[in-house]
Amino acid sequence: MTRMTDRLGPSLARVRASGPRAVADWNARMLAEAADGTRRGTRWGRGALALVPSALAVGALGTALAQGALAANFSVTGQPFTLTSNGVEGTGFGAIVNTPAVGRPDGTSTTNTAMARVGFASAGLAGLCGIVHQTIAGMPYSLLLTGGQKVTAAPPGTFATDIDASNLYIQATELQAYGPTTLQNAVLGQSADQVTVAGKPLTGALPGGFGLGSAGGEGGSSIRLHGLNATAYDAEMAGALVLPDLKIRVVAGTATAC
Repeated sequence: MTRMTDRLGPSLARVRASGPRAVADWNARMLAEAADGTRRGTRWGRGALALVPSALAVGALGTALAQGALAANFSVTGQPFTLTSNGVEGTGFGAIVNTPAVGRPDGTSTTNTAMARVGFASAGLAGLCGIVHQTIAGMPYSLLLTGGQKVTAAPPGTFATDIDASNLYIQATELQAYGPTTLQNAVLGQSADQVTVAGKPLTGALPGGFGLGSAGGEGGSSIRLHGLNATAYDAEMAGALVLPDLKIRVVAGTATAC
């Protein structure tokens, strides 16, 4: 899959050629538009500069975007991003603790951060909100990725899923639910190397390490989360993600909600 940066090369060349004045003018326009309260949606021409810095790599969307089906990996080099949803229902659920390689802006990586890797063989989400923060020329910007129903700051007491995902994996330093969580056929404390999702062990699993697996065989465990807030370094859709009403926007400032 082709990275967005490959497709934005000509736009970047024009920005570099026009010098610091063009960057300052572009920043001023973005801030003025954000201040007037008018919703403009995605402006790829104006948003190109915010999407391309080397510290930011937000998946490869491909031609499946037009059909509402997406198989991709979302990650930000060296920094976490936020994923929220009104609720999640998943089967074939598993989780382990691992120490994945986290990239640094200088191209090196570190494995000093312990994280939870959570997987779902099949999952339904009640809306999706992804937020990435980025600083460009000293100014803060946020990339917002949304799909399905609007994700609210206070999750609803009940929810209905409208996004379908298969082979969904989240690598996170924190994953929190805001309401009752229901686990069925789960084994808390299973050896990490014995935890499988969709028939495969979770990446980074160590024998004897902590794991949350299934007591009912492959696909036997299930989970229902009311509200989801994850501080993630990676969100991988190894299967298909059916994402209605996908929107990608770049806004000025440090957004905390979609």
